[in-house]
Amino acid sequence: MCGRYTIIVTLEELMLRYDIDGLYQGDYGPRYNIAPGQSVMAVIHDGKRNRLGKLKWGLIPEWASDPKMSYQMVNARSETLADKPAFRKPFERKRCIIPADSFYEWQGEGKHKQPMRIMMQSQELFSMAGLYETWTSPDGTRISTCTVVTTEANEVVQGIHDRMPVILPKEAEAVWLDRGLTDIRQLRSLLRPYPAELMTAYPVSTRVGNVRNDDEACIAQISLLL
Repeated sequence: MCGRYTIIVTLEELMLRYDIDGLYQGDYGPRYNIAPGQSVMAVIHDGKRNRLGKLKWGLIPEWASDPKMSYQMVNARSETLADKPAFRKPFERKRCIIPADSFYEWQGEGKHKQPMRIMMQSQELFSMAGLYETWTSPDGTRISTCTVVTTEANEVVQGIHDRMPVILPKEAEAVWLDRGLTDIRQLRSLLRPYPAELMTAYPVSTRVGNVRNDDEACIAQISLLL
């Protein structure tokens, strides 16, 4: 699964990258250890333009009776999006991009796993494919949530983990965000491992395992512990 990631670019860089018009009214700062259950930056298209906002990481289906379902919906397997009741409707109409500049996975087994930071060789921002949904509680409170779509690992990631987030090529971003597009076959063609030759990975401190640690030390390269 994809359970931790970073986004440390400036707000200006983020807005320029996704062609966001106007001012972003929410709070924003570099994040070095984003975890499920937290609010994350996301991009959607409202039919006219891209919009930037925050979604809670962990999708709650609109029909859910218990919001605790979100803990089981942090990731969505690309192979079954059209089949799972929780993801079928968002896959058709509510797709988003979750910007990141790296994600973490843990290598090895048992208690002594080595966390690895995985990113573009260029260190550029990239777009993780996501789905979003809005759930309304019995008291009328609305909660907007999301999940990260995953696929099989490429050659860089497979020595660390067997899954990775779907990373969209730039030319596919507008297609993924197009709410008018419901062709499942065309959408599925986007859900493939990102080219390994454009990615790299390196070991980082085990401190990223604690969600309270969210600083530059999380991304500092260290010697392999294994």
